[in-house]
Amino acid sequence: QVQLVESGGGLVQAGGSLKLSCAVSGMLFRLNTMGWYRQAPGKQRELVASITSTSSTTYADFVKGRFTISRDNAKNTVYLQMSSLKPEDTAVYYCNAVYNSKPWGQGTQVTVSS
Repeated sequence: QVQLVESGGGLVQAGGSLKLSCAVSGMLFRLNTMGWYRQAPGKQRELVASITSTSSTTYADFVKGRFTISRDNAKNTVYLQMSSLKPEDTAVYYCNAVYNSKPWGQGTQVTVSS
């Protein structure tokens, strides 16, 4: 049974930083392209960043230069380092496999105050 457990969210002032973690179990983590997604109230879930099995990364334009995705295959964990946070980054953040998505976890709330 696949489990995706996100953590590390919180309340931060604009310009601050947070590092999110997602612990994955029940799937061949190291072979999967993993992504971080977010969903703001009243909006669709959107892909923020992704990382392939060989650690190639892609970013949505709205986070380029501010967010960094990484992975640790030994720990079956994917990370999202977020810097220069803006109020519009406020959302629930989720991780999932990009090409063979699994049932979503509970996500972790990120709130950026102005």
